[in-house]
Amino acid sequence: MEKRSILLVDDESSIRLVLKAVLESVGYSVTTAEDGFVALRSIRNSVPDLLISDLRMPNMNGFELLAVVREKFPKIPVIAISGEFVGDQVQGLLADLFLQKGSYSPQEMLLSIETLIDKPYEERKAAQVSGTSVWAPTGDAALMVTCSECFKSFPLEPCDDQTKKSTEVQCIFCGATLQYRLVAITRAV
Repeated sequence: MEKRSILLVDDESSIRLVLKAVLESVGYSVTTAEDGFVALRSIRNSVPDLLISDLRMPNMNGFELLAVVREKFPKIPVIAISGEFVGDQVQGLLADLFLQKGSYSPQEMLLSIETLIDKPYEERKAAQVSGTSVWAPTGDAALMVTCSECFKSFPLEPCDDQTKKSTEVQCIFCGATLQYRLVAITRAV
């Protein structure tokens, strides 16, 4: 039986090292990447059975990576992890599951991985958020959106209608029409 493959993306080498060891100890084949650009090059070479990604990373962060993965590789199950956000599930995130760093046990993560890898795409697709990821750079109040066509990020103009949950924007670089959703994400203190 072929080992299931996992791509683990995190800028912290200690987290990559520990999670890789845990995952390999139970039989997964694990590839690591330190940011979204390296992850996309890895996916181009070999599409993993599951992606685990941090949200805050240099170069291409997890929000940007998830926007591209959802557009170009929608069948890959995705777990987003972060120590910066709190909550059981960050609503509207382009991931199948959110886990807060330090709030889950290795057994909980392994069970989540097993469940997602074995869940048919059609079942996961029904629960997936569609659209483009909206994110805020660290220390910046501006919201950013990442184009899933050209992979470039640009500031999102504020929406006057706060009741609007979904809207469209044109990419300022390539002109692609992007749909996005505004959701509340709480930062950990």
